[in-house]
Amino acid sequence: MSSPLSMNSTIAKFRTKLSSISQGDVCKVLAFLGLTLFMIYVFIFSPPNYQPSDLLTTLKQKFPIINTSPLSTSLSLTDPPTNASHIMFSIVGSMNTWKYKRYYSESWWRPNVTRGHVFLDRSPSAEFLPWSDSSAPFRVNEDIRGFAVYPRIKWPDQVRIFRTVMESFREGDKDTRWFVMTDDDTIIFVDNLVKTLGKYDHKKHWYIGMNSECVKSNFDFSFDMAFGGAGYALSYPLAALVAKRLDGCIERYPHLRVSDQMLFFCLSDLGFTITHEIGFHQIDLRGDASGYLSYHPQTPLLSLHHIDLINPIYPNMDRPAAIRHLMKAGAVDQSRLLQQTICYHRPLNWTFSMSWGYSAHIYEAIMSRNYLKRPLETFAPFERTHAPVFMFNTRWGVLDNPCEAPHVLFFESIERDGEDRIVTTYLRKWARNLPSCASSGNHSAESISKIRVFSSAKIPLEAGGAECCDVRMLDANVTEVNYRPCYSGEVMA
Repeated sequence: MSSPLSMNSTIAKFRTKLSSISQGDVCKVLAFLGLTLFMIYVFIFSPPNYQPSDLLTTLKQKFPIINTSPLSTSLSLTDPPTNASHIMFSIVGSMNTWKYKRYYSESWWRPNVTRGHVFLDRSPSAEFLPWSDSSAPFRVNEDIRGFAVYPRIKWPDQVRIFRTVMESFREGDKDTRWFVMTDDDTIIFVDNLVKTLGKYDHKKHWYIGMNSECVKSNFDFSFDMAFGGAGYALSYPLAALVAKRLDGCIERYPHLRVSDQMLFFCLSDLGFTITHEIGFHQIDLRGDASGYLSYHPQTPLLSLHHIDLINPIYPNMDRPAAIRHLMKAGAVDQSRLLQQTICYHRPLNWTFSMSWGYSAHIYEAIMSRNYLKRPLETFAPFERTHAPVFMFNTRWGVLDNPCEAPHVLFFESIERDGEDRIVTTYLRKWARNLPSCASSGNHSAESISKIRVFSSAKIPLEAGGAECCDVRMLDANVTEVNYRPCYSGEVMA
Protein backbone atom coordinates (compact mmCIF):
# COMPACT_ATOMS: atom_id res chain seq x y z
CA MET A 1 0.00 0.00 0.00
CA SER A 2 1.28 3.48 -0.98
CA SER A 3 2.10 5.85 1.89
CA PRO A 4 0.30 9.24 2.24
CA LEU A 5 3.63 10.94 1.59
CA SER A 6 4.06 9.12 -1.72
CA MET A 7 0.49 9.94 -2.80
CA ASN A 8 0.95 13.65 -2.04
CA SER A 9 4.14 13.67 -4.10
CA THR A 10 2.35 12.15 -7.15
CA ILE A 11 -0.48 14.68 -6.95
CA ALA A 12 1.99 17.53 -6.74
CA LYS A 13 3.79 16.29 -9.89
CA PHE A 14 0.44 16.02 -11.78
CA ARG A 15 -0.50 19.60 -10.78
CA THR A 16 2.87 20.87 -11.96
CA LYS A 17 2.50 19.08 -15.39
CA LEU A 18 -1.09 20.31 -15.82
CA SER A 19 -0.11 23.91 -15.07
CA SER A 20 2.52 23.71 -17.83
CA ILE A 21 -0.20 23.03 -20.49
CA SER A 22 -1.51 26.20 -22.07
CA GLN A 23 -5.18 26.99 -22.15
CA GLY A 24 -5.13 26.80 -25.96
CA ASP A 25 -3.75 23.27 -25.88
CA VAL A 26 -6.48 22.18 -23.49
CA CYS A 27 -9.12 23.58 -25.86
CA LYS A 28 -7.60 21.71 -28.78
CA VAL A 29 -7.67 18.42 -26.88
CA LEU A 30 -11.26 18.93 -25.77
CA ALA A 31 -12.33 19.91 -29.29
CA PHE A 32 -10.73 16.82 -30.77
CA LEU A 33 -12.37 14.55 -28.18
CA GLY A 34 -15.74 16.21 -28.79
CA LEU A 35 -15.50 15.81 -32.56
CA THR A 36 -14.51 12.17 -32.17
CA LEU A 37 -17.49 11.44 -29.95
CA PHE A 38 -19.79 13.30 -32.36
CA MET A 39 -18.61 11.26 -35.35
CA ILE A 40 -19.02 8.00 -33.41
CA TYR A 41 -22.58 8.97 -32.56
CA VAL A 42 -23.45 9.95 -36.13
CA PHE A 43 -22.11 6.84 -37.82
CA ILE A 44 -22.68 4.14 -35.24
CA PHE A 45 -25.35 5.10 -32.76
CA SER A 46 -27.84 7.03 -34.92
CA PRO A 47 -31.29 5.49 -34.45
CA PRO A 48 -32.82 3.96 -37.60
CA ASN A 49 -35.59 6.57 -37.94
CA TYR A 50 -33.37 9.55 -37.15
CA GLN A 51 -33.56 12.26 -39.83
CA PRO A 52 -30.11 13.90 -40.07
CA SER A 53 -29.59 17.61 -40.54
CA ASP A 54 -27.97 18.96 -43.70
CA LEU A 55 -24.65 19.06 -41.84
CA LEU A 56 -24.85 15.39 -40.92
CA THR A 57 -25.83 14.44 -44.45
CA THR A 58 -22.89 16.38 -45.84
CA LEU A 59 -20.49 14.73 -43.43
CA LYS A 60 -21.77 11.25 -44.23
CA GLN A 61 -21.46 11.91 -47.96
CA LYS A 62 -17.98 13.35 -47.60
CA PHE A 63 -16.74 10.57 -45.30
CA PRO A 64 -18.70 7.45 -46.29
CA ILE A 65 -18.31 4.32 -44.19
CA ILE A 66 -18.37 0.91 -45.85
CA ASN A 67 -20.82 -1.40 -44.12
CA THR A 68 -18.94 -4.60 -43.33
CA SER A 69 -22.00 -6.21 -41.78
CA PRO A 70 -23.14 -9.49 -43.42
CA LEU A 71 -26.47 -7.75 -44.05
CA SER A 72 -24.88 -5.28 -46.46
CA THR A 73 -26.67 -5.22 -49.83
CA SER A 74 -24.15 -3.03 -51.65
CA LEU A 75 -23.20 -4.68 -54.94
CA SER A 76 -21.18 -1.93 -56.59
CA LEU A 77 -18.25 -2.29 -54.18
CA THR A 78 -17.84 -6.05 -54.55
CA ASP A 79 -19.53 -7.31 -57.72
CA PRO A 80 -19.35 -6.39 -61.40
CA PRO A 81 -22.69 -5.59 -63.06
CA THR A 82 -24.84 -8.54 -64.06
CA ASN A 83 -24.36 -9.68 -67.65
CA ALA A 84 -25.69 -12.50 -69.82
CA SER A 85 -23.00 -14.93 -68.61
CA HIS A 86 -24.44 -14.72 -65.08
CA ILE A 87 -27.78 -16.22 -66.17
CA MET A 88 -28.38 -19.95 -66.57
CA PHE A 89 -31.37 -20.52 -68.88
CA SER A 90 -33.46 -23.67 -68.72
CA ILE A 91 -35.74 -24.15 -71.73
CA VAL A 92 -38.34 -26.85 -71.14
CA GLY A 93 -39.12 -28.77 -74.33
CA SER A 94 -40.45 -32.03 -75.70
CA MET A 95 -39.33 -34.10 -78.65
CA ASN A 96 -42.97 -34.32 -79.79
CA THR A 97 -43.09 -30.58 -80.45
CA TRP A 98 -39.44 -29.55 -80.89
CA LYS A 99 -39.72 -29.64 -84.68
CA TYR A 100 -42.33 -26.89 -84.59
CA LYS A 101 -41.13 -24.85 -81.61
CA ARG A 102 -37.36 -24.83 -81.93
CA TYR A 103 -37.52 -21.65 -84.02
CA TYR A 104 -38.76 -19.62 -81.07
CA SER A 105 -35.85 -20.29 -78.72
CA GLU A 106 -33.39 -20.09 -81.62
CA SER A 107 -34.64 -16.54 -82.33
CA TRP A 108 -33.18 -15.26 -79.05
CA TRP A 109 -30.45 -17.78 -78.20
CA ARG A 110 -26.92 -16.39 -78.66
CA PRO A 111 -24.31 -19.11 -79.13
CA ASN A 112 -21.21 -18.57 -76.98
CA VAL A 113 -22.99 -15.74 -75.13
CA THR A 114 -26.11 -17.12 -73.46
CA ARG A 115 -25.71 -20.12 -71.16
CA GLY A 116 -28.07 -22.97 -70.38
CA HIS A 117 -29.82 -25.98 -71.87
CA VAL A 118 -32.95 -27.31 -73.50
CA PHE A 119 -34.35 -30.02 -71.24
CA LEU A 120 -36.13 -32.78 -73.17
CA ASP A 121 -38.25 -35.77 -72.21
CA ARG A 122 -36.12 -38.16 -74.28
CA SER A 123 -32.99 -38.18 -76.40
CA PRO A 124 -33.23 -36.42 -79.77
CA SER A 125 -34.09 -38.57 -82.75
CA ALA A 126 -31.75 -38.88 -85.73
CA GLU A 127 -33.70 -36.10 -87.44
CA PHE A 128 -32.15 -33.58 -85.03
CA LEU A 129 -28.63 -34.97 -84.90
CA PRO A 130 -26.09 -33.56 -85.01
CA TRP A 131 -27.69 -31.01 -82.69
CA SER A 132 -27.91 -27.51 -84.17
CA ASP A 133 -25.47 -24.88 -82.90
CA SER A 134 -28.30 -22.36 -83.20
CA SER A 135 -30.09 -24.04 -80.29
CA ALA A 136 -29.12 -24.28 -76.65
CA PRO A 137 -27.32 -27.55 -75.83
CA PHE A 138 -29.76 -30.26 -74.80
CA ARG A 139 -30.11 -32.33 -71.68
CA VAL A 140 -32.52 -35.22 -71.08
CA ASN A 141 -34.48 -35.00 -67.84
CA GLU A 142 -33.92 -37.70 -65.26
CA ASP A 143 -36.22 -40.73 -65.31
CA ILE A 144 -38.54 -40.52 -62.28
CA ARG A 145 -40.34 -43.83 -62.78
CA GLY A 146 -38.27 -45.51 -60.08
CA PHE A 147 -39.26 -42.97 -57.41
CA ALA A 148 -41.30 -44.37 -54.50
CA VAL A 149 -43.78 -41.51 -54.94
CA TYR A 150 -44.20 -42.17 -58.67
CA PRO A 151 -47.43 -44.23 -58.40
CA ARG A 152 -49.08 -41.30 -56.62
CA ILE A 153 -47.96 -38.66 -59.14
CA LYS A 154 -50.96 -37.53 -61.16
CA TRP A 155 -49.09 -35.60 -63.87
CA PRO A 156 -45.61 -37.16 -64.37
CA ASP A 157 -44.61 -34.83 -67.22
CA GLN A 158 -45.24 -31.79 -65.01
CA VAL A 159 -43.04 -33.29 -62.29
CA ARG A 160 -40.34 -33.76 -64.95
CA ILE A 161 -40.60 -30.06 -65.77
CA PHE A 162 -40.62 -29.09 -62.08
CA ARG A 163 -37.47 -31.11 -61.41
CA THR A 164 -35.70 -29.14 -64.15
CA VAL A 165 -35.07 -26.52 -61.46
CA MET A 166 -32.88 -29.00 -59.58
CA GLU A 167 -31.24 -30.46 -62.68
CA SER A 168 -30.47 -26.97 -63.97
CA PHE A 169 -28.91 -26.02 -60.64
CA ARG A 170 -26.54 -28.97 -60.95
CA GLU A 171 -25.40 -27.53 -64.29
CA GLY A 172 -24.59 -24.16 -62.72
CA ASP A 173 -21.33 -22.91 -61.26
CA LYS A 174 -20.06 -20.25 -58.88
CA ASP A 175 -20.42 -17.55 -61.55
CA THR A 176 -24.16 -18.18 -61.98
CA ARG A 177 -26.32 -15.54 -60.33
CA TRP A 178 -29.74 -16.36 -61.77
CA PHE A 179 -31.62 -19.39 -63.01
CA VAL A 180 -34.29 -18.49 -65.57
CA MET A 181 -36.89 -21.13 -66.43
CA THR A 182 -38.98 -20.85 -69.58
CA ASP A 183 -40.78 -22.86 -72.29
CA ASP A 184 -39.68 -23.74 -75.80
CA ASP A 185 -42.41 -21.53 -77.31
CA THR A 186 -41.30 -18.44 -75.38
CA ILE A 187 -39.32 -15.50 -76.73
CA ILE A 188 -36.81 -14.02 -74.26
CA PHE A 189 -35.41 -10.50 -74.64
CA VAL A 190 -31.98 -11.06 -73.16
CA ASP A 191 -30.68 -7.48 -72.97
CA ASN A 192 -33.78 -6.28 -71.12
CA LEU A 193 -33.71 -9.30 -68.82
CA VAL A 194 -30.07 -8.67 -67.90
CA LYS A 195 -30.83 -5.06 -66.96
CA THR A 196 -33.93 -6.02 -65.01
CA LEU A 197 -32.23 -8.74 -62.97
CA GLY A 198 -29.31 -6.38 -62.41
CA LYS A 199 -31.59 -4.30 -60.18
CA TYR A 200 -31.72 -7.09 -57.59
CA ASP A 201 -29.14 -8.37 -55.12
CA HIS A 202 -28.44 -11.86 -56.48
CA LYS A 203 -27.03 -12.92 -53.11
CA LYS A 204 -30.49 -12.77 -51.58
CA HIS A 205 -33.52 -15.00 -52.14
CA TRP A 206 -35.58 -13.80 -55.12
CA TYR A 207 -38.50 -15.42 -56.97
CA ILE A 208 -39.27 -13.06 -59.86
CA GLY A 209 -42.00 -13.49 -62.46
CA MET A 210 -45.51 -12.51 -63.45
CA ASN A 211 -49.00 -13.96 -63.40
CA SER A 212 -51.46 -14.35 -66.30
CA GLU A 213 -53.23 -11.62 -68.24
CA CYS A 214 -56.55 -13.40 -67.57
CA VAL A 215 -58.43 -13.35 -64.29
CA LYS A 216 -59.60 -16.95 -64.65
CA SER A 217 -56.09 -18.37 -65.08
CA ASN A 218 -54.93 -16.61 -61.93
CA PHE A 219 -58.09 -17.64 -60.06
CA ASP A 220 -57.56 -21.28 -61.04
CA PHE A 221 -53.99 -21.31 -59.75
CA SER A 222 -52.91 -18.19 -57.85
CA PHE A 223 -52.57 -14.47 -58.34
CA ASP A 224 -49.18 -14.76 -56.61
CA MET A 225 -47.74 -17.52 -58.80
CA ALA A 226 -45.19 -16.92 -61.56
CA PHE A 227 -46.42 -18.53 -64.77
CA GLY A 228 -43.55 -20.56 -66.15
CA GLY A 229 -44.41 -20.12 -69.80
CA ALA A 230 -43.75 -16.41 -69.44
CA GLY A 231 -40.61 -17.36 -67.56
CA TYR A 232 -39.41 -16.74 -64.03
CA ALA A 233 -36.08 -16.15 -62.34
CA LEU A 234 -34.64 -17.66 -59.16
CA SER A 235 -31.57 -16.15 -57.56
CA TYR A 236 -28.72 -18.57 -56.90
CA PRO A 237 -29.30 -18.87 -53.13
CA LEU A 238 -33.00 -19.59 -53.61
CA ALA A 239 -32.37 -22.10 -56.41
CA ALA A 240 -29.86 -23.87 -54.15
CA LEU A 241 -32.41 -24.07 -51.36
CA VAL A 242 -35.20 -25.31 -53.65
CA ALA A 243 -32.92 -27.93 -55.22
CA LYS A 244 -32.33 -29.47 -51.79
CA ARG A 245 -36.02 -29.54 -50.87
CA LEU A 246 -37.58 -30.23 -54.25
CA ASP A 247 -38.17 -33.98 -54.05
CA GLY A 248 -39.65 -33.58 -50.60
CA CYS A 249 -42.05 -31.05 -52.08
CA ILE A 250 -43.13 -33.62 -54.68
CA GLU A 251 -43.83 -36.05 -51.84
CA ARG A 252 -46.19 -33.50 -50.28
CA TYR A 253 -47.97 -32.48 -53.49
CA PRO A 254 -48.01 -35.40 -55.98
CA HIS A 255 -51.52 -34.42 -57.16
CA LEU A 256 -50.70 -30.95 -58.54
CA ARG A 257 -51.23 -30.65 -62.28
CA VAL A 258 -48.80 -27.90 -63.37
CA SER A 259 -45.12 -27.46 -62.63
CA ASP A 260 -45.53 -23.71 -61.92
CA GLN A 261 -47.94 -24.51 -59.11
CA MET A 262 -45.58 -27.11 -57.66
CA LEU A 263 -42.81 -24.51 -57.43
CA PHE A 264 -45.23 -21.94 -56.00
CA PHE A 265 -46.36 -24.35 -53.26
CA CYS A 266 -42.78 -25.38 -52.51
CA LEU A 267 -41.60 -21.77 -52.18
CA SER A 268 -44.60 -20.88 -50.04
CA ASP A 269 -43.73 -23.73 -47.67
CA LEU A 270 -40.22 -22.29 -47.42
CA GLY A 271 -41.58 -18.80 -46.69
CA PHE A 272 -40.86 -17.03 -50.00
CA THR A 273 -43.22 -14.98 -52.17
CA ILE A 274 -43.14 -13.63 -55.70
CA THR A 275 -41.74 -10.30 -56.83
CA HIS A 276 -43.74 -9.21 -59.88
CA GLU A 277 -42.03 -7.96 -63.04
CA ILE A 278 -44.75 -7.09 -65.53
CA GLY A 279 -42.45 -7.40 -68.55
CA PHE A 280 -42.91 -11.20 -68.43
CA HIS A 281 -45.91 -12.06 -70.64
CA GLN A 282 -47.79 -15.33 -70.41
CA ILE A 283 -50.02 -14.25 -73.36
CA ASP A 284 -53.07 -16.23 -72.25
CA LEU A 285 -54.82 -14.75 -75.27
CA ARG A 286 -56.11 -15.95 -78.60
CA GLY A 287 -56.56 -14.42 -82.02
CA ASP A 288 -55.20 -10.99 -82.93
CA ALA A 289 -52.90 -9.85 -80.12
CA SER A 290 -51.85 -6.64 -81.92
CA GLY A 291 -54.10 -4.55 -79.69
CA TYR A 292 -52.24 -5.86 -76.65
CA LEU A 293 -48.74 -5.58 -78.08
CA SER A 294 -49.33 -2.05 -79.40
CA TYR A 295 -50.10 -0.78 -75.89
CA HIS A 296 -47.40 -2.45 -73.86
CA PRO A 297 -47.16 -1.41 -70.19
CA GLN A 298 -44.42 1.10 -69.39
CA THR A 299 -41.72 -1.42 -68.55
CA PRO A 300 -39.02 -3.32 -70.49
CA LEU A 301 -40.30 -6.23 -72.59
CA LEU A 302 -38.88 -9.44 -71.06
CA SER A 303 -40.74 -12.32 -72.71
CA LEU A 304 -43.62 -13.41 -74.95
CA HIS A 305 -45.19 -16.84 -74.51
CA HIS A 306 -47.91 -18.84 -76.31
CA ILE A 307 -46.87 -17.62 -79.74
CA ASP A 308 -48.69 -20.62 -81.25
CA LEU A 309 -52.03 -19.57 -79.74
CA ILE A 310 -52.19 -16.13 -81.33
CA ASN A 311 -52.10 -14.96 -84.92
CA PRO A 312 -48.68 -14.13 -86.40
CA ILE A 313 -47.83 -10.80 -84.80
CA TYR A 314 -47.12 -9.14 -88.17
CA PRO A 315 -49.48 -9.42 -91.13
CA ASN A 316 -48.56 -11.53 -94.18
CA MET A 317 -45.95 -13.56 -92.28
CA ASP A 318 -45.91 -16.96 -90.63
CA ARG A 319 -45.12 -17.14 -86.91
CA PRO A 320 -41.36 -17.85 -87.08
CA ALA A 321 -40.87 -15.14 -89.73
CA ALA A 322 -42.87 -12.64 -87.65
CA ILE A 323 -40.72 -13.30 -84.57
CA ARG A 324 -37.52 -12.93 -86.58
CA HIS A 325 -38.87 -9.62 -87.89
CA LEU A 326 -39.49 -8.38 -84.35
CA MET A 327 -35.96 -9.42 -83.42
CA LYS A 328 -34.54 -7.18 -86.16
CA ALA A 329 -35.69 -4.20 -84.13
CA GLY A 330 -34.72 -5.88 -80.85
CA ALA A 331 -31.18 -6.46 -82.08
CA VAL A 332 -30.73 -2.70 -82.44
CA ASP A 333 -32.55 -1.40 -79.34
CA GLN A 334 -34.39 -3.65 -76.91
CA SER A 335 -34.93 -0.85 -74.40
CA ARG A 336 -37.61 0.76 -76.60
CA LEU A 337 -39.10 -2.41 -78.07
CA LEU A 338 -42.92 -2.21 -77.96
CA GLN A 339 -42.71 0.82 -75.65
CA GLN A 340 -45.57 3.24 -76.24
CA THR A 341 -44.85 6.87 -77.08
CA ILE A 342 -47.72 9.31 -77.68
CA CYS A 343 -47.65 12.65 -79.47
CA TYR A 344 -50.03 15.03 -81.25
CA HIS A 345 -50.41 16.94 -84.47
CA ARG A 346 -52.64 19.79 -83.31
CA PRO A 347 -53.34 21.45 -86.70
CA LEU A 348 -55.22 18.33 -87.83
CA ASN A 349 -56.34 17.15 -84.36
CA TRP A 350 -54.49 13.84 -84.78
CA THR A 351 -52.98 11.62 -82.09
CA PHE A 352 -50.07 9.25 -82.77
CA SER A 353 -49.51 6.20 -80.56
CA MET A 354 -46.21 4.55 -81.43
CA SER A 355 -45.19 1.03 -80.33
CA TRP A 356 -41.49 1.14 -81.18
CA GLY A 357 -40.42 -1.70 -83.48
CA TYR A 358 -43.96 -2.99 -83.82
CA SER A 359 -46.75 -0.63 -84.89
CA ALA A 360 -47.93 2.95 -85.32
CA HIS A 361 -51.52 4.06 -84.73
CA ILE A 362 -53.05 7.32 -85.93
CA TYR A 363 -56.26 8.61 -84.36
CA GLU A 364 -58.29 11.34 -86.03
CA ALA A 365 -58.96 12.99 -82.67
CA ILE A 366 -57.03 14.25 -79.68
CA MET A 367 -56.93 11.27 -77.29
CA SER A 368 -55.66 11.51 -73.71
CA ARG A 369 -52.56 9.57 -72.79
CA ASN A 370 -54.36 7.91 -69.90
CA TYR A 371 -57.04 6.57 -72.25
CA LEU A 372 -54.53 5.34 -74.83
CA LYS A 373 -52.70 3.26 -72.24
CA ARG A 374 -55.62 0.83 -72.39
CA PRO A 375 -55.09 -1.90 -75.00
CA LEU A 376 -57.54 -2.16 -77.87
CA GLU A 377 -59.47 -5.37 -77.33
CA THR A 378 -58.64 -7.07 -80.63
CA PHE A 379 -57.99 -10.38 -78.84
CA ALA A 380 -59.96 -13.03 -76.98
CA PRO A 381 -59.10 -14.61 -73.61
CA PHE A 382 -57.50 -18.03 -73.31
CA GLU A 383 -60.82 -19.35 -71.99
CA ARG A 384 -64.25 -17.78 -72.22
CA THR A 385 -65.57 -16.65 -68.86
CA HIS A 386 -67.71 -14.00 -67.19
CA ALA A 387 -66.42 -10.48 -66.59
CA PRO A 388 -64.01 -9.33 -65.39
CA VAL A 389 -61.93 -11.15 -67.97
CA PHE A 390 -58.55 -9.42 -68.10
CA MET A 391 -56.16 -8.13 -65.45
CA PHE A 392 -56.09 -4.72 -67.16
CA ASN A 393 -58.56 -2.25 -68.60
CA THR A 394 -59.28 -2.44 -72.33
CA ARG A 395 -61.01 -0.40 -75.00
CA TRP A 396 -63.71 -2.55 -76.57
CA GLY A 397 -66.53 -1.90 -79.02
CA VAL A 398 -64.75 1.12 -80.55
CA LEU A 399 -63.33 -0.28 -83.79
CA ASP A 400 -66.33 0.90 -85.84
CA ASN A 401 -66.13 4.44 -84.43
CA PRO A 402 -64.20 6.74 -86.82
CA CYS A 403 -63.02 8.93 -83.93
CA GLU A 404 -61.73 6.01 -81.84
CA ALA A 405 -60.58 3.43 -84.38
CA PRO A 406 -56.92 3.90 -85.34
CA HIS A 407 -55.26 3.80 -88.73
CA VAL A 408 -52.73 0.97 -88.26
CA LEU A 409 -49.22 0.77 -89.71
CA PHE A 410 -46.69 -1.98 -88.98
CA PHE A 411 -42.91 -2.01 -88.57
CA GLU A 412 -41.16 -2.56 -91.90
CA SER A 413 -37.45 -1.72 -91.59
CA ILE A 414 -34.71 -0.30 -89.35
CA GLU A 415 -31.48 1.56 -90.09
CA ARG A 416 -29.17 4.32 -88.84
CA ASP A 417 -28.98 7.73 -90.44
CA GLY A 418 -26.03 10.10 -90.85
CA GLU A 419 -26.80 11.77 -87.51
CA ASP A 420 -26.41 8.49 -85.60
CA ARG A 421 -30.13 8.13 -85.06
CA ILE A 422 -32.15 4.93 -85.35
CA VAL A 423 -34.77 5.17 -88.07
CA THR A 424 -37.68 2.74 -87.97
CA THR A 425 -40.21 2.75 -90.81
CA TYR A 426 -43.87 1.71 -90.52
CA LEU A 427 -46.15 0.95 -93.49
CA ARG A 428 -49.90 0.73 -93.84
CA LYS A 429 -51.06 -2.79 -94.72
CA TRP A 430 -54.76 -2.09 -95.25
CA ALA A 431 -57.27 0.74 -95.42
CA ARG A 432 -59.32 1.59 -92.34
CA ASN A 433 -62.53 1.73 -94.42
CA LEU A 434 -64.32 4.17 -92.14
CA PRO A 435 -65.40 7.77 -92.73
CA SER A 436 -63.28 10.52 -91.16
CA CYS A 437 -63.98 11.78 -87.63
CA ALA A 438 -66.55 14.56 -88.04
CA SER A 439 -66.25 15.88 -84.48
CA SER A 440 -62.55 16.67 -84.99
CA GLY A 441 -62.90 18.44 -88.33
CA ASN A 442 -63.11 15.61 -90.88
CA HIS A 443 -59.33 15.47 -91.36
CA SER A 444 -58.86 11.97 -92.74
CA ALA A 445 -55.54 10.17 -92.20
CA GLU A 446 -56.35 7.58 -94.87
CA SER A 447 -53.66 8.90 -97.19
CA ILE A 448 -50.81 8.36 -94.70
CA SER A 449 -49.03 5.23 -95.92
CA LYS A 450 -45.62 5.58 -94.26
CA ILE A 451 -44.28 6.84 -90.94
CA ARG A 452 -40.58 7.24 -90.20
CA VAL A 453 -39.60 7.36 -86.53
CA PHE A 454 -36.27 8.83 -85.34
CA SER A 455 -34.91 7.79 -81.94
CA SER A 456 -31.57 8.07 -80.17
CA ALA A 457 -28.91 5.49 -80.97
CA LYS A 458 -26.82 6.53 -77.97
CA ILE A 459 -29.30 6.91 -75.11
CA PRO A 460 -31.44 3.86 -74.26
CA LEU A 461 -34.86 4.25 -72.71
CA GLU A 462 -34.62 3.82 -68.96
CA ALA A 463 -36.88 1.25 -67.30
CA GLY A 464 -40.19 2.89 -66.42
CA GLY A 465 -39.23 6.00 -68.36
CA ALA A 466 -41.18 7.80 -71.07
CA GLU A 467 -40.26 9.89 -74.08
CA CYS A 468 -42.06 12.64 -75.93
CA CYS A 469 -42.17 13.20 -79.67
CA ASP A 470 -42.91 15.74 -82.38
CA VAL A 471 -44.78 15.12 -85.64
CA ARG A 472 -43.78 16.56 -89.00
CA MET A 473 -45.93 16.11 -92.09
CA LEU A 474 -43.71 15.72 -95.15
CA ASP A 475 -46.54 15.36 -97.64
CA ALA A 476 -49.96 13.76 -97.91
CA ASN A 477 -48.48 10.26 -97.67
CA VAL A 478 -45.41 10.39 -95.41
CA THR A 479 -45.03 11.52 -91.80
CA GLU A 480 -41.98 11.80 -89.57
CA VAL A 481 -41.99 11.37 -85.79
CA ASN A 482 -38.98 12.54 -83.81
CA TYR A 483 -38.48 11.10 -80.33
CA ARG A 484 -36.97 13.43 -77.71
CA PRO A 485 -36.68 13.74 -73.93
CA CYS A 486 -39.75 15.31 -72.36
CA TYR A 487 -39.42 18.88 -71.15
CA SER A 488 -39.53 19.52 -67.42
CA GLY A 489 -43.19 19.47 -66.40
CA GLU A 490 -44.40 18.73 -69.93
CA VAL A 491 -48.02 17.53 -69.94
CA MET A 492 -48.55 14.77 -72.48
CA ALA A 493 -52.30 15.17 -72.98
